Amino acid sequence: MAPRILQDKLAILADAAKYDASCASSGGQRRDARRGGLGSSGGSGICHAYTPDGRCISLLKILLTNFCIFDCAYCINRVSSNVERARFTPEEVVSLTLEFYRRNYIEGLFLSSGIVRSADQTMAEMVRIARSLRQDHGFHGYIHLKTIPEASPELIREAGLHADRLSINIELPQDASLRRLAPEKRPQTIRTAMAQVRLETEAAGDRTHTGRKPPRFAPAGQSTQMIVGADGADDVAILDSASRLYSGYRLRRVYYSGFSPIPDASAALPLVKPPLMREHRLYQADWLLRFYGFTAEDIGTAAPGGHLDLQLDPKLAWALQNRALFPVAVNAAPREMLLRVPGFGIRIVERILAARRDRALRVEDLARMGALVRKARPFIMLPGWSPGALTDAADLRARFAPPPRQLALL
Repeated sequence: MAPRILQDKLAILADAAKYDASCASSGGQRRDARRGGLGSSGGSGICHAYTPDGRCISLLKILLTNFCIFDCAYCINRVSSNVERARFTPEEVVSLTLEFYRRNYIEGLFLSSGIVRSADQTMAEMVRIARSLRQDHGFHGYIHLKTIPEASPELIREAGLHADRLSINIELPQDASLRRLAPEKRPQTIRTAMAQVRLETEAAGDRTHTGRKPPRFAPAGQSTQMIVGADGADDVAILDSASRLYSGYRLRRVYYSGFSPIPDASAALPLVKPPLMREHRLYQADWLLRFYGFTAEDIGTAAPGGHLDLQLDPKLAWALQNRALFPVAVNAAPREMLLRVPGFGIRIVERILAARRDRALRVEDLARMGALVRKARPFIMLPGWSPGALTDAADLRARFAPPPRQLALL
């Protein structure tokens, strides 16, 4: 077979990377590029990811190779899959990153890989790329490395010294499913690697006995990804797993990727992909876990059969299921309860808390603050407004649910 040109490799390996959802740069700290060097996550460019201050940046998102010695049933790049294969050299990835940056196409790199020969060899090549960009070329842009959990702790440690973020995919929400569909992978190995990243990150924040801070280690933290719909796990089980990951390993993000049927798939996999709305509802519920004080158990009370309501957002579904806690007196309720009112976001709640110190708020004030008053009305009390029997109205859910749609025949 004739050797592939770089352009062909890029087409294959960029397409192969599209299944990885955990490619955001949120949480990264800007490296100081004013002293020379290339790249800055704070500049302008094509938007594919976000900086901590909310600005969009672009990342070169590729696999080092889509060759893999593992045979994970849900993966398009598994060893038994009949896909077109390609492999970059470390030097080619470095060159692509620098050339794309110089043309203002990108401001950072997201690098993942299949496993060739061994986890250590593949991880060593990824580390070599990040080290070369940082040390040999003075690259100050964002680098996200998809860590191979089976790699040695020394390689994971070095990866964190050069990358802004490390991510280790949990793959599936249930250990039994991972053992069944990815026989070469071990849940314990994945969690051990996650624990190492957490400990290394925390240690990097401590000063040594001389008063110096140790080298930065993955300052943007770590993230992971779970495939939704490849096994029988319901939404409550997925959120429960995410909650444990957040508390146990201090993850910045858990990404949810809807299973996509692949060619020559195992009979153990479903034939159809889950509805896109399911993935969307999981992200909304994840937001409630991280910022609104909800627990997976709270959200589960409004998830009949273990699945989130596809017609209503999880916060509204929870409020409808727990009407006895409403209406909330906006001028007196604590922050924790205000955050549970449908139509109130975090910024709105902060504005309410600040404004009510000076005066009693009315419905008009909430509208000026930007609250979704129509959604909040059945769940709040203010001077001049009381929902009365509306909170317990039998048709309240129907008021918020989208109108029925005719199913497509073809």
